[in-house]
Amino acid sequence: MNLLNHTWHTLLPLAQTSIEESRTGLLGYHLMAVGIFSCVGILVLLVCLLLMEKLTPYSITNEIVEEHNTALAIVVSAIVLGVSIIIAASIIG
Repeated sequence: MNLLNHTWHTLLPLAQTSIEESRTGLLGYHLMAVGIFSCVGILVLLVCLLLMEKLTPYSITNEIVEEHNTALAIVVSAIVLGVSIIIAASIIG
């Protein structure tokens, strides 16, 4: 019985070390995935904004910034919010 107790106390720190190493490895993996998916999501959002700018017959930036078109700003912000929700849902799975 004493030998079993001694073996248990010897192996327990080794098991805890491997659990901690796997947790840090898993954390690093998830942080890397978050970074990649965030960059891809931001890139897709920018492509959607550029596509919207090219498809409209007027400059959205000019209308919002120089002409102070509040209605267009609200519509564009709603589109950006909608695309962001779709991107977030696709990332989450």
